[in-house]
Amino acid sequence: MKKIIKQQQSKQTLSCEVKPFKLPESRSWLIWLTVFALFCAAVYVLRSVILPFAVGIVLGYLFNPLARRFEKWGLSRTLATLLVFAVVILIAVPALVLLFGVVDAQLTVFVEAVPRYIAAITEHLEPILQNLQDRFPSLQTENIKNVLREHMTGGLQFGGKVLKGIISNGFALVNLISLLLITPVVAFYMLRDWGVFVAKVDNLLPRKSKAELREQFQKIDRALSGFIRGQLCVCVILGIYYSLGLRLVGLELGLLVGFLAGLISFIPYVGSISGFVLSILLALAQFGDVTKVIEVVVVFGIGQFVEGNFLTPKLVGENVGLHPVWVMFALLAGGALLGFLGLMIAVPAAAVIGVLARYALSNYQKSSLYLGK
Repeated sequence: MKKIIKQQQSKQTLSCEVKPFKLPESRSWLIWLTVFALFCAAVYVLRSVILPFAVGIVLGYLFNPLARRFEKWGLSRTLATLLVFAVVILIAVPALVLLFGVVDAQLTVFVEAVPRYIAAITEHLEPILQNLQDRFPSLQTENIKNVLREHMTGGLQFGGKVLKGIISNGFALVNLISLLLITPVVAFYMLRDWGVFVAKVDNLLPRKSKAELREQFQKIDRALSGFIRGQLCVCVILGIYYSLGLRLVGLELGLLVGFLAGLISFIPYVGSISGFVLSILLALAQFGDVTKVIEVVVVFGIGQFVEGNFLTPKLVGENVGLHPVWVMFALLAGGALLGFLGLMIAVPAAAVIGVLARYALSNYQKSSLYLGK
């Protein structure tokens, strides 16, 4: 009898030691999914007016560490916020004035150089077309030249229309005024009251799972800070490097191409590849010399080596944890759904979804549904 009792007690202890994770109640999941769906619907409906508020929130989040550092020096939160705004204005305004001046000058050079570049590319294609006509006598090379000229002109016109559409749609007068007037106000209050907002959200968390939710919020914060602050630094450094490097090579449009390549380098491979291809074409059109093409290849090769081995690991790190394909999908989906606002919040939203998805998968692998118990 004693042996039977001991066996039952040992079974009970074993069953107590191995407790599979239980999935949350379906009702709680339904509530959270409903809240998330309503939030997404509200963002979609208000997408035309939410841009300045989203930019203000991002700026408040971006400069919060700097304000906290000023607080450690003994300043109040309001004074720290005002000091941050003063520093940002002193740095951003001259930088933007210089940037717009350079871009304007480069666009003027571009407009003047386009006919010359088209003629140079056509001239470089002449031997190739002549070789094709020698091999295929029935081929009308003159028609091919005309088609190439028409397509080049059409492509430039299409690019001009796209640029005009971006300016007219993305930076319309009303949106521009709202960005200039509303965004600084939102950014100021978000930066000043960031700790208050965090405390209020923390008080609203369910008591039973507060510790677990705090842990996930910390992971989301690391992912967002790793992307926003780190990738911003990477884009600025690459933009300056490519601009100066291509300019030293001698490209007339080196500053513009380098700036654009750095600006869109947050899209995996797109910034570097597009800048590389465009620079090669410009080098062939401007110089017609293989040496200059090799120099362009060296500039981009060094840039990719530095970015992959030093900039991204040090500044962005592994905190984001997003696959390049997932990043590109997020940007395409965000741009299609919400336009410029979607492009701005696509990767941060993807980072949040990635953290939550890993958390859900971890819980699933601990659940009775996965363990079969």
